[in-house]
Amino acid sequence: MFGIVRPCRHRLSEGLRTQWMAHLCGLCLALRGAQGQFARIATNYDGLIVSVLAEAQSERSGAWRRTAGPCPLRGMRTASVAQGEGARLAATVSLVLASAKMRDHIADGDGMLRRRPVALAARKVAATWDRAGARTGAGLGFDTAVLLDAVDRQAGIEASAGAGTPLLRITEPTETATAAAFGHTAVLAGRPGNIAPLEEAGRLFGRLAHLLDAVEDLADDAATGAWNPITATGTDLAQVRRLCDDALHGVRLALRDVTFAGDGAGRLAHVLLAHELRQSVDRAFGSSCSHAQHGAPQGSHPHGEPPQPSPWITEPYGPGHGGPGGAPPEPPRRGRGLIAGCAVWTGLFCTCQVCCRDPYEDPWNGRRREGWCHKFCDCCDCCEGCSCVDGCSCCGDSCECCECCGCCEG
Repeated sequence: MFGIVRPCRHRLSEGLRTQWMAHLCGLCLALRGAQGQFARIATNYDGLIVSVLAEAQSERSGAWRRTAGPCPLRGMRTASVAQGEGARLAATVSLVLASAKMRDHIADGDGMLRRRPVALAARKVAATWDRAGARTGAGLGFDTAVLLDAVDRQAGIEASAGAGTPLLRITEPTETATAAAFGHTAVLAGRPGNIAPLEEAGRLFGRLAHLLDAVEDLADDAATGAWNPITATGTDLAQVRRLCDDALHGVRLALRDVTFAGDGAGRLAHVLLAHELRQSVDRAFGSSCSHAQHGAPQGSHPHGEPPQPSPWITEPYGPGHGGPGGAPPEPPRRGRGLIAGCAVWTGLFCTCQVCCRDPYEDPWNGRRREGWCHKFCDCCDCCEGCSCVDGCSCCGDSCECCECCGCCEG
């Protein structure tokens, strides 16, 4: 699972977590539909943003969701998952970009890919994913040639880069690819006025994805001698951070020009691209909390008061929760017997869900439990009590949609 936007459940309301998981599972199943079971390993956190944007711009209909069958990663429970053109476009982009990432690892000789037989097999998989992505994209009117061209140009740009080469020259192919993907969500939704701002948001998102990946890999690349754009160009980390901060601001400005389908329709898109994207930057650069950069002392709440419980948590299906009209409550779940419960527990352990999935469901009684790793989660919870009276303090500037945090009332 790769991607830079990895929201912690403590920063999302229950409704937004439900939506986020619906898009994640929808992307996974769309990948299976495009290229079979093995393609599901291309599921990634950033690709689902394409699905989120497409849905947020579309008029609400019953065709947005379907009930998926039991899955080991959900504790063998069914779930409501995203479907439709947005999920298929996300799968298209994920397949092509995952194949590019695979080729990059092959070129760097990472891990098992140093071995020639493994590298050959990986190249065949990458070529198959490229064809599957092109086939699925064609059905959506999306030409994946722009993605493939960006991938092809990337290698040449990196080969010619050296000390003094501007970092933005190296990130340009990634920016072009993500701009095309973001912009096409407006085409699918029938909102041509959104194409330009979404392309701008996508371009800057691609810049961030490239730069943050380079920052996170910096130490490992130095140890293994792998190529890294920051090292190759001799760019100071402070300059990289400035580029990231400028891109963050640009994404928020671009989102303000996007017209979503209705009240609350763009809430998840906003929280991922305005709030969680900043958390990704802070995480990559080792910052403890993004709010500290906007005047709040590290380790304290930005308003000097302890966070208050969110009203959305106590009334999870009230108006505005998870979008207009709210989400219907799930029907009561029947418990499992001893043998069936033990079998599902075994699956949870074997797939590491007991450690890494948060929350997961108890196979016997269906109650939600916290994953072991998340018991030690050090995510910043200072967003859980912010106020939007004088603008969104979570965003650090005048933001008109902060209720996406699930914690404040605008």
